[in-house]
Amino acid sequence: MRNSKIGSMLPFLALCFILAGCQSLQKDLLISSADEKVYGSLSEVEEMVVRLDGAGADRAALARARQKIASLEGTVADADFQALLSAWSGRLYLMEGKNSDAQREQRKSQNLSPQNLPSQILAFRLERSLSSRLSMIDSSLEAEGSVGELLAERGRVLFDLDRFSESVAAFDTAFFLLSGKPYYEESYRAFRDKAWELRDLEQGAVKGTAEIARRDEISWKDLIEITKNETDFLRFITAGRDWPAETLFTHLLDRSFIPLTQNAALLEWPFSKPSSGETVLRSGAAWFLWHLNAENRANRGLLTRYSSRFANTPAARSPIPDIDTWSPYIDSVLGCVESEFMSLPDGRNFKPQEKVKGSDYLSMLRKLKP
Repeated sequence: MRNSKIGSMLPFLALCFILAGCQSLQKDLLISSADEKVYGSLSEVEEMVVRLDGAGADRAALARARQKIASLEGTVADADFQALLSAWSGRLYLMEGKNSDAQREQRKSQNLSPQNLPSQILAFRLERSLSSRLSMIDSSLEAEGSVGELLAERGRVLFDLDRFSESVAAFDTAFFLLSGKPYYEESYRAFRDKAWELRDLEQGAVKGTAEIARRDEISWKDLIEITKNETDFLRFITAGRDWPAETLFTHLLDRSFIPLTQNAALLEWPFSKPSSGETVLRSGAAWFLWHLNAENRANRGLLTRYSSRFANTPAARSPIPDIDTWSPYIDSVLGCVESEFMSLPDGRNFKPQEKVKGSDYLSMLRKLKP
């Protein structure tokens, strides 16, 4: 009778075990799901920090990232998670100018999870010497193999060391390896593209040239500085003496190598003179280069090569729509384009009022070399 009673309870006991198991499994799934969500938030932190690093950080964006990190602190009792969070927090402290806090977070991250990748990169950033930083990155690459994050960091350091061709190669490989994290390319593409523009700049070039070549716009003083550093084209004025750019500007202006106006649409020029700090436009760069070319070829006839032809055929139309045949710039622009010192940005127009980048002028100047 007793055995019969126990036997009748077996299905009930089995059901209890099943229900208890289901509740335990459900609890585990909920915990796992919660952890997965928090780890996903850690990926969001990585993206926020990388984007801030690439674009430059403003206070509001830094505050949002700091708030995000604060909301995740203590949410997961896992050493690896806390190590990664500390490393990203340290990167953020660097952007906030709090180096001692960044160093503290790097030590904490490394103690929790030795040699985790974000901690390594934070250690690189804390090293002030660029050459030492590059050595640290290369050592990590030897140990870890080709890792996208490390190669992106290598590209940044090579860029700062003016090793532009190598920087391009590092970035291109990094972007390929980090295709699953597109925000790396979106954040560092500007560095890669600038390195590409400067790839022909020789390592160890004159410091002033490298600095000016990075700029998105240059002044007449900058233009003269690069010309003086990279060529002997100004010897007809200096006779080998090392004159400062300001002195050269005055002499070049007096000898009409620098135009009184960069407005290519004006037939009559103003009496006022430009300053050495005035931004150089494409029209001005063409004028300067063509006059420099004529002087160094001892052929002043180049300065009227095209305008004299148009003078004999008044009805002729300019082959470049935004430079009229009567413009004082017609000779300089047509000469620079035909000689391939400069190009037509859209294949049709010269765009004379666009600003000249330092890297663009350096490229133009090198094409002028005999």
